[in-house]
Amino acid sequence: MKFLLIFLFGATVALAQADEPPVELSGTLAKARAAGAVTIAYRESSVPFSFLSPRREPVGYSIELCRKLVEAMGEAVGRELGLKWLAVTSETRIDAIVSGRADLECGSTTANLEREKVVAFSPVLFVAGTKLLVKRGSPIRSYRNLAGRTVVVTAGTTNEKAMREIARRFNIDLKLVREKDHARSYARLEAGQADAFATDDVLLYGLLAQHQAKKDYQVVGEFLSYDPYGIMFRKGDAQLAALVKRAFHDLAADGEIERQYKRWFLQRLPAPPGQAAQSLDLPMSAQLETLVRTLAETKPE
Repeated sequence: MKFLLIFLFGATVALAQADEPPVELSGTLAKARAAGAVTIAYRESSVPFSFLSPRREPVGYSIELCRKLVEAMGEAVGRELGLKWLAVTSETRIDAIVSGRADLECGSTTANLEREKVVAFSPVLFVAGTKLLVKRGSPIRSYRNLAGRTVVVTAGTTNEKAMREIARRFNIDLKLVREKDHARSYARLEAGQADAFATDDVLLYGLLAQHQAKKDYQVVGEFLSYDPYGIMFRKGDAQLAALVKRAFHDLAADGEIERQYKRWFLQRLPAPPGQAAQSLDLPMSAQLETLVRTLAETKPE
């Protein structure tokens, strides 16, 4: 009789739990459930984070982590979610998220307090900083050599802000020119229309690998800014924020972040037919290793 009562009690609890209504979806998850897809904002030349392959498909470190996030979103909403793509630039990426035209921005975007007033960010996936790219043989070795020089930056980046601040603080009379994206900034330097290209060091290394130009250019100078990268999504979306936090913990604990890092930073990048593929050969920094390890060990609430 005792065992029968225990069995009946357990069955009653199970039925009660089965009758509980599912958590009501809101924000981006509700939108994704209804649409059956997630729109990803990507960059065309943020190598190796988010760029176009020779087949004109978005690929890269950030793109692969975003694919994993979409898989987690699909599990949360109970259906497989497709991918839609939206090309953005440094100047248009934030508005793409705020306006709802994109659900995730998967590129090389710095998470800082100013931007966090209008958008939200995932845990840090990379740490970079502003440096200078110059032609080999150039007398420029740091920002101190920029007086009377032309420096190109990509519009809407933290690098643009950093260079304006450097010029103001140290009273350096330099000419700052802006381009739409990193590819055009690099092209201006290549054409001799700028003496230096200022952007995040890792993006400079990526461009050099992509253009097979390590023998012609070099990255110089000290770090002129601190730029922790994150995946961007809409602010005030509590369900998605919790999911992103859990997903990044799982990706770190499973070793997926480290595997993707090795794929995009230590192996050869996609190259057009007839060109030799090159690698950044950039091991994970001690700082990023610590961040990933802490992420793996810290269980989300």
